[in-house]
Amino acid sequence: MEMAYASSLGIAMAISVFGCLLIGAYLDRKFQTTANVFTVLFLVIGILAGFWNFYVFIRRLLNEEKREASVAKKSKEALDNEKRKRSHTKKN
Repeated sequence: MEMAYASSLGIAMAISVFGCLLIGAYLDRKFQTTANVFTVLFLVIGILAGFWNFYVFIRRLLNEEKREASVAKKSKEALDNEKRKRSHTKKN
């Protein structure tokens, strides 16, 4: 699942950057601005949106790894406790 999402990150980043760039260029043409204010503004918004998607993906991936490590640790502790109980009952 993570690999599918990770492979789409590049496409999502490109779409957000170029999509916002096109919107900004359209608005600059529509309002006839000479300083390309909307193009620059929407380009920055697109770049921020692309990196925000990347940040959310990394945060989600790290949280899943922490959760898996926690579950593995609890499973190992449960197995160790069960082994101790069995060895204790065999001694008695």
